[in-house]
Amino acid sequence: MNLHWDDLKTVLELVRHGSLASAGAQLGVNYTTVARRVARAEAALGEVLFERLADGYQPTEAALLVARHAGEMQQSEDTLLRHLAGRDERLSGPLTLTAPQLLIAHVLAPALQTFAEAHPNVDLRVKATNDLLDLTRREADLGVRVSRDPGDTLTGLRLAAQDSASFASADWAARIAEDPTAPIDWIVYEAHATLPKHVLQTSPSSRIRYRFDDMIALAGAAQAGLGVVRMPMFLGRSLDGLVQVPLLPPTPYMDIWLVGHPDVWPSAKVTALRQAIRADLKARRALFVA
Repeated sequence: MNLHWDDLKTVLELVRHGSLASAGAQLGVNYTTVARRVARAEAALGEVLFERLADGYQPTEAALLVARHAGEMQQSEDTLLRHLAGRDERLSGPLTLTAPQLLIAHVLAPALQTFAEAHPNVDLRVKATNDLLDLTRREADLGVRVSRDPGDTLTGLRLAAQDSASFASADWAARIAEDPTAPIDWIVYEAHATLPKHVLQTSPSSRIRYRFDDMIALAGAAQAGLGVVRMPMFLGRSLDGLVQVPLLPPTPYMDIWLVGHPDVWPSAKVTALRQAIRADLKARRALFVA
């Protein structure tokens, strides 16, 4: 039996995701490669692993059995690679950081530059996303997260406490100062059903005018003068064209954390990047709070 580990991993991802395209995206290959690997696994095992249906690939009992064992094998591989990474004392080679886009652009860039200049042999890759990548599976070596709690399974270092407040364009700020009783348009994140109680009590003319599902778009709308927005103070202070308006007093927001898997945390590269980010944010803590 000539059974390849790549083929077993492909069966596992196809069971998890149900389509060639989704499994391929997870594996970093195209859908034809997924189909070829599945066919090769079926030939090696002498089993039909999937029923080819119009709406996707339906796993058979044999495929579920293969996927269960492949998942256990993958966990062992991930554990091995994490332990090896944690023992690595070289300041060279690949290193992956994940962080939200806005933090990269307005907070982390100076620290990343400092790190890159100090360690030119490290191949630093930054995954800009608000998604919580799986550090157990080494989708990244370190993560910067905005959270109240980094979780029990990860090692966490709190980088900064932060506040949020209300910000708007200079035109809106002038309008509010001239006539606080006039209608005030707000731009809110779609998860917020209503405005904060303080806003409704002190500025009853306030109304939700726009809802956005993305903070980058929300911030851009505020810069364009569409209305007032509640956002972390670092962001409102960093974006051109925005000023703080006294509709919402600064209130505690979620902290900024640096997190990593305990196995990987001792690595020389991880330690060096961690120290660079921590030192830079410590020097700029006033940016985040009132």
